[in-house]
Amino acid sequence: PQAPPPAMTDDGKLILETPASLAVAPDGNGGIYPAMVKHSVLSDMKAKGVRYIHVFGVDNALVKPADPTFVGYCIHQQADCGNKALWKTSPDEKVGVLASRGKRPCIVEYSDMSKEMSELRSEQDGRLVFGAGNICNHFYTLDFLEQVVVPNLGNMYHIARKKIPYYCDEQKKTVKPTENNGIKLESFIFDVFPLSESMTVLDVRREDEFAPVKNPPGSDVDSPDTARRLFSNVAKKWMREAGATLLGDLESDQCEVGPMTSYGGEGLEKLAKGKEVACPFSV
Repeated sequence: PQAPPPAMTDDGKLILETPASLAVAPDGNGGIYPAMVKHSVLSDMKAKGVRYIHVFGVDNALVKPADPTFVGYCIHQQADCGNKALWKTSPDEKVGVLASRGKRPCIVEYSDMSKEMSELRSEQDGRLVFGAGNICNHFYTLDFLEQVVVPNLGNMYHIARKKIPYYCDEQKKTVKPTENNGIKLESFIFDVFPLSESMTVLDVRREDEFAPVKNPPGSDVDSPDTARRLFSNVAKKWMREAGATLLGDLESDQCEVGPMTSYGGEGLEKLAKGKEVACPFSV
């Protein structure tokens, strides 16, 4: 587990949430790095001979754990750090983008981009100039984490002003403020990118790699419903490519090729070639 740091006032004083406990706040997904040190994950990997690490967000229903194409590409490129990216569908899509700052790779959050930057398009092909969307899918060498990231952990925090519950002496209770009253320290998993000396990027297809679940059921985008539909579409695509003729409810979002059956659509010919498969299906 990650260790949330204490929250503070603007002048650096620690905030009490109760008479006997400090107010703490999550430290962001960049907390994975100190957590891996604290719980001896890196040393355990080293003892087991692990050299490469694939890290990804668990909210992506189409993620490919230990993707041999991605990992193999990064190793072939002799990268110490790698990132999967896909092109944004529109300027206002709420994903950070891969960019370069001071000749160093970085992620620029969508909230930090001006309207002009987010809408800028290439004169050659009309694509967004700042369109390489970050989907939290990263590669690292163990040496990079141990020798470069860990020594720089103390330099990775950002200040975020938040509403911090605090203990009020006068009311003798914990109060939830309606306005920002303090700061929390947070870091992001991509904060290590500028430390890389040989980062590489793999551009992937959205329909094959990205089905995020960020919003509640019924939402138009990034919900369990949209992820299920995208996941089902991939299963139908794989079966068609393996030679199946799909029948029944072709719009079904209940189609699945299980991970123990096929990792990426391979080996399905015995189940599909020359056969009729009724949708929905599960193989």
